[in-house]
Amino acid sequence: MDSSTVTKMRTFEAVFAQAVAYSEAVYYARADVFADMCHEQFSMTLVNDDGSTQHWDKAAYLARVSARTPFSGDASYEILGVDVSGDCMARVHLWVDVPPARYEDHLGFVLTDGSWKLLTKVFRTAARLDAAE
Repeated sequence: MDSSTVTKMRTFEAVFAQAVAYSEAVYYARADVFADMCHEQFSMTLVNDDGSTQHWDKAAYLARVSARTPFSGDASYEILGVDVSGDCMARVHLWVDVPPARYEDHLGFVLTDGSWKLLTKVFRTAARLDAAE
């Protein structure tokens, strides 16, 4: 395997590891993880079913996570895709359960000072987990 392929694999693995850490931090309400993971210019956007949006910055997101009670048991999430572009940016598509809802997230990461930082999060409610079947 050439060095370029090895570098791409390591980059993919690093971003994938951030996606796992993100998903578990959401499920277990770990604001401390997000304090380190999120870029200082982090922004988050919720897209509602009617197309309207709500926005939060890093401080507001940390407060939001800190206010939640962690869930017990295994974290419930699935990483659907990881795309790395060049050596400094990546996109992750995943879903994570935050009962009573399942959220679909699109995360934008940038490589800053040698570590992958979460810069953007655009998400929507994908399903209600408490809905009658």
